[in-house]
Amino acid sequence: MTSDQYMWAHARDELVQTVVRMGFPEALGHEMAKQLGSPKAMDRMKAYLLYEKPDSIELVVDEMLAICSEIDAWREKKANEETNAQYNVMLNSRRFEE
Repeated sequence: MTSDQYMWAHARDELVQTVVRMGFPEALGHEMAKQLGSPKAMDRMKAYLLYEKPDSIELVVDEMLAICSEIDAWREKKANEETNAQYNVMLNSRRFEE
């Protein structure tokens, strides 16, 4: 098992244990881990659960979706920044050719 795999499995196991300790189904924890996709996101979800102590599955899933949405927005922002940087390089190279 690689270091990354170990970190992912450890974060997943901690999230699932937290979900079960709060009285929610174990399957919910496993599904959330799949959807969140990274140890950092799983740790963030676990922190939410421990701090807020939500009492319904709807609140838990809503927070998971909010975290996923923020991650997607961050990825899109980074992709746009990379595209913009490449475009600027192209523009700058054209200026020097003229």
